Amino acid sequence: MKEIVEQILARLRDQKVEVPADEVESRLRLLVEKFGVPEGEAARSVVNYFLKEHGIAPTSFSARKSERLKVGEISGPGRWIDLEVKVVELWEPSSSAISQTGLVGDDTGTIKFVKWTKSDLPELEPGKSYHFKNVVTDEFQGRFSVKLNRTSGIEELASEVVAAEAPAGGPVQEMKISEIGEAGRWIDLRAKVVQLWDPTSETISQTGLIGDDSGVIKFVKWAKSELADLAEGESYLFKNVVTDEFEGRFSIKLNRTSGIEPLEEEIEVSPQEAKFTGAMVDVQKGSGLIKRCPICRRMLTKGVCGEHGKQEGTYDLRIKAVLDDGVKVQEVLINRERTESLVGIEMEEAKTMAMEALDHEVVRGMIQERLLGRYYTVSGPTVDRYILVETISQLSPVAEEEVRALADRAKSEAVI
Repeated sequence: MKEIVEQILARLRDQKVEVPADEVESRLRLLVEKFGVPEGEAARSVVNYFLKEHGIAPTSFSARKSERLKVGEISGPGRWIDLEVKVVELWEPSSSAISQTGLVGDDTGTIKFVKWTKSDLPELEPGKSYHFKNVVTDEFQGRFSVKLNRTSGIEELASEVVAAEAPAGGPVQEMKISEIGEAGRWIDLRAKVVQLWDPTSETISQTGLIGDDSGVIKFVKWAKSELADLAEGESYLFKNVVTDEFEGRFSIKLNRTSGIEPLEEEIEVSPQEAKFTGAMVDVQKGSGLIKRCPICRRMLTKGVCGEHGKQEGTYDLRIKAVLDDGVKVQEVLINRERTESLVGIEMEEAKTMAMEALDHEVVRGMIQERLLGRYYTVSGPTVDRYILVETISQLSPVAEEEVRALADRAKSEAVI
């Protein structure tokens, strides 16, 4: 159903018609599920309905002409195009709805593709070249991709397509960590492995923090990259890695197109430690009991990961809060262990609360009630705009006598 909704929205955009996705899905489900209209006919009916609503003469749903493009010429979502590409890399599908996914490319760059299971299209093989017909472009966090569905076609090419080493978007540039300012950039980095974490999925070979003299950043090395293992404390040249962004925090990903070279010199790492004292003035949305994608650990929204689609998810407990010292504000991230200690609640108790109330937000409400307005001192490494809290302590409330004494002192100094 989601695939058909995307097709309808793309066709409406071609006619300069913008309609909320939930309205399209609601009308489509009504026709298909309640009245038993075949999906193809229902889709045509929905397109024609919204065209009429906007004063446009209905058009044939299938009467679409795709344009032939190079990967590097893709500049927006919702365009129906033809591509001649080589399969650079295949990844493990993150959902049963996906038949195949990975990277394809031509001489202008590489791009992610998704082939839906319901498309019933032939299987692609790594290293082979194909003509993709009538595929739709998509965009997520500034990165383009292409989707193959039932209206798409695949033809194997007799001649080989030459695929560029790096994705479309310009040559690879060596950068400092602090210079990373957008997702989807392919860069080189000289950095030291600060910390290795336990991978959260079999698809991840290694993950953790790397740093240079300008900051630290999370990295993920995919298992299928077949790259050599990194050692904590060692310095490397990371070649052709791609930047990513999640909740305002940047990270880098290493895949088969990336390279790792050990460095003889040791990279100096800025500690990036911070300490802040202030009143907790906000417990942000996304705090409390949440579910994370089991593959990338991103928070799920209505059971869906922005990168890996619908997932069952694993529970986690955290706090995203804002502290205010009267001069500036500071955002902090508090993990499960420290959240449990600070609030006095364990994960199982939080899950029980949410199930009884039929609402996960009840946990965030409880956290707000117990913490808002109180003063805390936090410390930990900074990642982008957040302090990742390693220590947190509550300050004693200021006594009324101290307030009066400070006020009297301020008055006397003003007189002088």
